[in-house]
Amino acid sequence: MTGRCEEISVDVNHDHALTMFSRAFEKIFRQLYTKQYNEIVILCIGTDRSTGDCLGPLVGHKLKLISYNKITVYGTLDQPVHAKNLEDIIRLIKEKHKNPFIIAIDACLGKPERIGKISMGSGPLRPGAGVNKILPEIGHMYIVGVVNMSGFMEYIILQNTRLSLIMRMSDTISSGIHFNIWKFLTEEFDQERDLDMELRG
Repeated sequence: MTGRCEEISVDVNHDHALTMFSRAFEKIFRQLYTKQYNEIVILCIGTDRSTGDCLGPLVGHKLKLISYNKITVYGTLDQPVHAKNLEDIIRLIKEKHKNPFIIAIDACLGKPERIGKISMGSGPLRPGAGVNKILPEIGHMYIVGVVNMSGFMEYIILQNTRLSLIMRMSDTISSGIHFNIWKFLTEEFDQERDLDMELRG
């Protein structure tokens, strides 16, 4: 059984944000992902109808272009996962996937000094908390991007979030995840190949 990882935050405006995100993601992912899991599900939550809330669908859109065995992405610009269908998608994941490791991704609102920070850690994501919605928790690992300030008129704030910030965050998250999953699966393939060669003598 794995323990909880300390949350790690990365400022997307940092010159080396992608490297920092990739290292943080790798540290948490490798600590949490164990042999008990059969596959990886990446659940990107949000809607394309709101600039601030389209972080998840943008990440899903970018990752959906990458096809690997044992990797499934839910939540894209074409097929977003949001408050109205989240429960149905969670039910679908439980029915379709056996022992998946779920990485949940969403945007959130926070303090002004936290805007532009991407945080990740162990445990479930609590979608909708920033806009006072009660939605089911989901995930073994979460990634959240603080896209704007919280405190008042949350829906208007989300709709008036700068697209440039969302694009930088989605590029960082999707590229970091892609690199680490490619690296992880390559290592698994090499290990299986070496084992097969040993068995063949």
